[in-house]
This record gives sequence, structure tokens and C-alpha cells, in this order.
Amino acid sequence: MSTAPALDDERPSAAAPRKKRRTSANQRKLNRAAYLFILPFFVIFTTMLVIPLVYAGYLSLFESKLIGGETFAWFANYARAVQDPDFLAGLGRMALFLVIQVPIMLGLSLFLALALDSGRARGSRSVRLLVFMPYAVPAVVATLMWGYLYGPDFGPIAQIARSVGFGTPDFLSPENILGSMMNIVSWEFIGYNMIIMYAALRSIPSELYEAAEIDGAGQIRTAWSVKIPAIRPAILLTVIFSIIGTFQLFNEPSLLNAIAPDAITNSFTPNYYAYNLAFINQELNYAAAIAFLLGIVIAITSYVVQLNEQRRERKERSGA
Repeated sequence: MSTAPALDDERPSAAAPRKKRRTSANQRKLNRAAYLFILPFFVIFTTMLVIPLVYAGYLSLFESKLIGGETFAWFANYARAVQDPDFLAGLGRMALFLVIQVPIMLGLSLFLALALDSGRARGSRSVRLLVFMPYAVPAVVATLMWGYLYGPDFGPIAQIARSVGFGTPDFLSPENILGSMMNIVSWEFIGYNMIIMYAALRSIPSELYEAAEIDGAGQIRTAWSVKIPAIRPAILLTVIFSIIGTFQLFNEPSLLNAIAPDAITNSFTPNYYAYNLAFINQELNYAAAIAFLLGIVIAITSYVVQLNEQRRERKERSGA
């Protein structure tokens, strides 16, 4: 009589460790399966990105000389890069590109996204497709196409301008080439950024619109006070992508160089400069240092933009 309760008390205590062991074994199986699924990504990521980066960093610490061959130079290549007028001029050119082109491109993308989301644009599906279509055109094809349109001798723009008495505009001159390149990049990426913003707009809860309508807000007020603040993370994402893309410009200057060699130099953009150093001048070590410095500039610029956005959000929350 007295032993039965004791046996009943022991049974659950013996089953609990078995249940825990089964749970932990199942969890280990799930973890192994998860690692097997992500293993191909890590293999490709390590092979195609990490190892080349490490090797490029290793190359940047050496100098190749006619007498003595490869010699360890510490940070001599980096010191040379920060004093290189060609590299610094390319960075300044891209900074100007960033300040002028990116706000115009993202402003147009935001306007189109808001117009499509409001339902004011007729045939919104067709408009969406037409605006996005330039992004589907390869950058090489787009640059060659615009190079033909810009041509002062055979381009249709110049021919139309001459026919109406405006003279012959030279969009490929050293003074105008940066603006022409801004137009090419904007034409390529307005649709891409518009799709990101439009997707974010479609995910805004309808309750916010109903509250704005009850308060008497019109389309413009709703867009400014509800829609734009709600998609701020998406706008920040497009800004970061645009910063990275600006400093990595390569296709446009490399192709326009054949059409306008007087306007596009071998150091027009930092990325194009690193390519010419590596594959034309055979200065692999210095090109690796240029590439690393360019990556640092991109990382710092992106971090500053994100930091400013975080500070702005904190101020708004504290003010609220």
C-alpha cells in the first residue's frame, strides 16, 4: 500500500530525461539538415568573395619592382593612393555624381511609385512595365544606345537640333560627359528603384489610410504624412544601393571611352581606374590597394547615411 505512490512518482521522473534526449536528438538532426542546405551558399560565398578579397588584400601589401621583384611594402600602396591626383579626381567626380544624380533619380522613382499607388495613373500595369523595362536592358546595350543618340555627327538628337536651328549640341564633350552619364544611369535605374518603393507602398496597412481619410487628409497630404514615412526603410535601401552603384561605375565610362576618348580618361571613375591599372598598366598591387580604399569609402559613406537616418528617427521619437 505504501509503495504504490512512490512507484507512481518515479515513472514521470524517468520518462522526462528520455523525452529531453529525444527532443535534443531531433533538434540536432534539424540543425544538421539546416547546415547542409546553407552549405552550398557558404562554399560559393567563400570561394568567390572571401578568398579573392583576402588575396587582394595580400597583393596590396606588396610592390613589384624591376630590380628585386615582389617586395613587401606594408602600406606604401595605400599612401601612394591617397596622394594620387587621378584617384582623388575620380572620387571627387563620383561624389558630384552622387550629390546630383542620386536625388534626381530617387525623387523621380518616388514620384512614379506614389502615382501608381494612388491609382491616378491610367493603365498602371503597363506604366509599371514601361518604367521598369530599361532596367532589363543590359548596361552595355544601354550605354551603346545612348552613345549613338548623343553622337554629334550622326546622332538623332544633334540632327534634330541642327534642323530647328539650335546648333550642334555636344553631349560627349568633357564639360557635358558627366551629365550625359547621369542621364544614362537614371534611365537604367529609375524603374528598379520605383519597384522597390512601390512594393513597400503596397504593404502599408489600410488602417493608416482610413485614419488619414477620417482626418480629412487629401492625396498629397496622405502621401507626405503617411506613405513616405512608412516606406522610409525602403527609401534608405535605395539610397544605399545608389551609393554603392555610384562608386562602382564601370560599364558606362569604359564604353563611352571609345566614343569620347578626350572626355573619358583612364581614371574617370575609381573602379575604371583600378581596372586600367591592373589590366593595362599591369600594376596589380597598386590596383588592389585602390580597390580596397574604394571599398572603405563606400562603407564609410553608407554608414554615415544610415547613422544620420537613425539619429533622425531618434529625434522624431523623442519629439513625439
